[in-house]
Amino acid sequence: MIEALQQLDKDWFIHINNGMQNAILDSVCPFMRHQSNWYFLYALLLFVCYKIWGKKAGWILFGAALLILVSDQISANLIKNTVQRIRPCNEPSLIGIVRNIVGCGKGYSFISAHATNHFAIAVFFSILFKSYGKWVFALALAWAAFIAFSQIYVGVHYPLDVICGAALGSTLGYVAAKIIIKKLIVPNV
Repeated sequence: MIEALQQLDKDWFIHINNGMQNAILDSVCPFMRHQSNWYFLYALLLFVCYKIWGKKAGWILFGAALLILVSDQISANLIKNTVQRIRPCNEPSLIGIVRNIVGCGKGYSFISAHATNHFAIAVFFSILFKSYGKWVFALALAWAAFIAFSQIYVGVHYPLDVICGAALGSTLGYVAAKIIIKKLIVPNV
């Protein structure tokens, strides 16, 4: 059963990494996965939080920072170092098959910290901004999903790495948002 799941994961990876190859994704996916390209969005979130919640925004942003710290430590250190799954770009059976667009790195593959962290933030802020419409949730999840997809496309993660990272991040983001709402009684939620 485990071997069949791993083979399905590998096949799905090859389809995304090789089968979907095109010039647009070759340029967009590396851009999407770099956090520094999102500094403007993070600054905008800071501004919007301050405009909506005033002084309470500091606690919300502290909660978001703590969420990222926790999600990153769980995914990048605890789970990766426990599971120790080799990245597809370092997998001997995939040499000559993997299109490695951004370099491979030395770390392990399972669980994707990018997926965990971005889904954590997407769900966290979606819940806090839910009174502004379902489009906020859809947009935030689409953003996180495309970043997660990019991890597969550039050759550094298997699909199950990002799916499990998305599930973990979503759970952590949900719990963190509910704690912030309960403790701060955030208006407009």
